[in-house]
Amino acid sequence: MLSLLFKNFIRSKGTKIGLLFLLCIGFISLLIGKQFKDKQQNSIQETAVYQKEHIARNAAFHKDEIGLLLYYIKFSLVNNTLPINSLAIGQRDVNPSIQSVTIRSLEGQKYDSELNNQNNLLAGNIDFSFVLIYLFPLLIIAFSYNLISEEKESGTWKIVATQSQNTLKYILQLFYVRILSLIVLLTILLFSAVLFLNIPLDESFFLFYGLSILYILFWFAICFFFVSLQKHSNFNAVILLTIWLFLIIILPAAINAYVVNQYKVPEALELTIKQRNAYHEKWDTDKNETMEKFYKHYPQFRTYKLDEKAEFTWLWYYAMQQMGDDESAVLSRELESKLQQRNLASQRITQFIPTLHTQLQLNEIAHSDLGNQLLFLKETTKFHEKLRLHFYPKIFDNAPVDQQNWEKFKVETFRDSSENSLAKAFLPLVLFILLLIGFGWRNFNRKAI
Repeated sequence: MLSLLFKNFIRSKGTKIGLLFLLCIGFISLLIGKQFKDKQQNSIQETAVYQKEHIARNAAFHKDEIGLLLYYIKFSLVNNTLPINSLAIGQRDVNPSIQSVTIRSLEGQKYDSELNNQNNLLAGNIDFSFVLIYLFPLLIIAFSYNLISEEKESGTWKIVATQSQNTLKYILQLFYVRILSLIVLLTILLFSAVLFLNIPLDESFFLFYGLSILYILFWFAICFFFVSLQKHSNFNAVILLTIWLFLIIILPAAINAYVVNQYKVPEALELTIKQRNAYHEKWDTDKNETMEKFYKHYPQFRTYKLDEKAEFTWLWYYAMQQMGDDESAVLSRELESKLQQRNLASQRITQFIPTLHTQLQLNEIAHSDLGNQLLFLKETTKFHEKLRLHFYPKIFDNAPVDQQNWEKFKVETFRDSSENSLAKAFLPLVLFILLLIGFGWRNFNRKAI
């Protein structure tokens, strides 16, 4: 019976067109993922080469003052990009994966990003997660909305019912054929991605694969429930497309608006201006007052005294830079806190919205979520502080430029060690699937098919 149902299903021209269309779009998404991956790798390689040449060129040009040299030199930190990130680009196309900073004030540098075409950012990338979240449900709806209603409307259902000993089993077999077809298509795409994008078959990949299967089952469960109501095909099609529109577009937009208004963050530009104003004001502030604040922040450098006779010293200059960061620290912590609150609020809310939950979890598995970006910004702060503590004594002692080992300053990499939770990823979807199947099963048992 199953083989016959499968042949009948796959023989349909609409089925072939739908599966072929989704397969083609899926391969296009893998190509887009490959382009993104290559761009990331090229950027990292170019940054490594540039940093080496940049340091060497400036060290040769500014031989006399290490303070002046370090005014210009940038050091880079890379946010490690996992191979599976090509399947779920997430926020990596908006937030930079490379931070290049000098040892001057940090807050004005942390939120620099690459120049991008705004129209491209608005449209977003058609990566695999987009295909899964947006397009797979449409094909599932097209395959399932009229499973019973079409035959009832054409008058052939009574023949099917009399020939089948168990009509519910027959309906389940119809769903099984469609579920199997979509999961096979998903498997072809993901294992093609393994070969095409060099994705390792590790825990992250199988978690991604399992979550994708559960998402497909969730949409089949929705279809199963509405088929169990035994309404007309037109009703099923309209209500299922309305649910798709609500879960995919309207509800995410509403939740985003709620989170943005509930947790308003200070603009990064405002933070940059605050830091710059705090620094520029120090040119007209008493030098000793500036130095006292600097010594309070770094008591270990109190042994370095300000030359009162000198109109300009690098000790005073970098103390001013430090004060720019210190006086914008409250605003910086507020921005970080609000972003963290947004992230936690989104995670809590989306547990009850399977589409958004799946999207966030796919990004989290690929380390392309907001949480990863916040960790990267924290690591950038630590990286910057490490550079300051290393170079401040050399600047204050005016250490010879040519005696420094500039070769040892390579591009550093931040690796997100956050672990993915199986229960956190799977449980909300499993509960929704069981709930929908349970109600659908009850409807079939209560109504004569």
